[in-house]
Amino acid sequence: MLNALLVLEDATIYPGIGFGAEPLSINELDPAVTRHKGVGEVVFNTAMSGYHEVLTDPSYTGQLVVMTYPHIGNYGTDPGWSETGPETDARRSGVKAAGFVVRARYDGPPPDGRSRLSELLQTHETPAITDVDTRALTLHLRDNGSRRGVIVRAPQGLMRWTHQPAAMLQQDQLDRVLSFLAAFPDMQGRNLIGEVGSSEPTVVNPGGKPHIALLDCGTKANIVRELQALGCRLTILPSRANESDVRAAAADALLISNGPGDPAVLSAQIETVRRCIGSMPVLGICLGHQLIAEAIGARTFKMKFGHHGANHPVRDEDSGRVFVTSQNHGFSVEEASLPEGVRVWFRNANDQSVEGIRNDAMGLASAQFHPESAPGPNDSRWIFAAFLDLVRTANPGGADAGQTGSA
Repeated sequence: MLNALLVLEDATIYPGIGFGAEPLSINELDPAVTRHKGVGEVVFNTAMSGYHEVLTDPSYTGQLVVMTYPHIGNYGTDPGWSETGPETDARRSGVKAAGFVVRARYDGPPPDGRSRLSELLQTHETPAITDVDTRALTLHLRDNGSRRGVIVRAPQGLMRWTHQPAAMLQQDQLDRVLSFLAAFPDMQGRNLIGEVGSSEPTVVNPGGKPHIALLDCGTKANIVRELQALGCRLTILPSRANESDVRAAAADALLISNGPGDPAVLSAQIETVRRCIGSMPVLGICLGHQLIAEAIGARTFKMKFGHHGANHPVRDEDSGRVFVTSQNHGFSVEEASLPEGVRVWFRNANDQSVEGIRNDAMGLASAQFHPESAPGPNDSRWIFAAFLDLVRTANPGGADAGQTGSA
């Protein structure tokens, strides 16, 4: 029997079967209370695997993730796959997505040593819904744009698979849900980085070189792993760190991480990045790319439905080479607003949007996609080594870039 509903702000309803944490009932919805689990912006992800990494990616904070691949959960979950970073910081642990939507959930025995997907979601109090027509839902989001949505318990006795609200909810019930969603913050204008990332500075691999200061706006764990593998020392700084904090770390370069929310409202982080550009090499990934763009005077904008998945083709404008990338972003950089001297380094081969910028004289580089590739293909991991080459060039006497690679 159907026991859960995904309701969108445009009154579209998708019935299914709940799993993971139990969602709220309609009567429990309170517009005065901002819930962070079970409600948020609904986005679709086109990856065929990697659901554990998706769920634990801090960039998905405040979002309900719809997987377009129909069969989810068959290989279980493993804490070692989590992208929430150092387990010493409780704020970083667990599932970051607000909810999960799938077509067909596997809940049989997982491989030895692993847990069921439902157990992961229950442990981290995250509602999910299966048996949803995710094809219809994805097409709806593609055609109409991302929408705020909420997973709720269905009224007792619901038996029908239908998208007609009148067939599932009484008018007063629907009105209550829609009022709740109308009061919930829109992703545009929303600052979410205070809910993710490190709370205190942390040093990783203290004997390594070069020394990278990482401004942690919700960094994925694999970014840290990749830089460690290249021999780097990392000083991970909370997102509230200012220019003085960055300089006090005495690092050879600055990396601005990925993270959730609207980059345009992060005025403190934009100012920190602005003050560091030109005095040290700077690399930005995803949100970090957008913050760099804002810091140099460019503009960002909200996309219709964003890029979420592990199969997005990106073209290197320097070499003409195309590679497949992992992506998760709902905002993009407006190309026409880029200042003189800053060139487009990477471009999305599907919609031609800006996927990275570069200015070698300023020691500036960025990638909108995820070169750490978790989940996703590892086609773009070379970007880390290319940045370390840039660091070594900027500071040949002080930074031994170790295992660098060709760009």
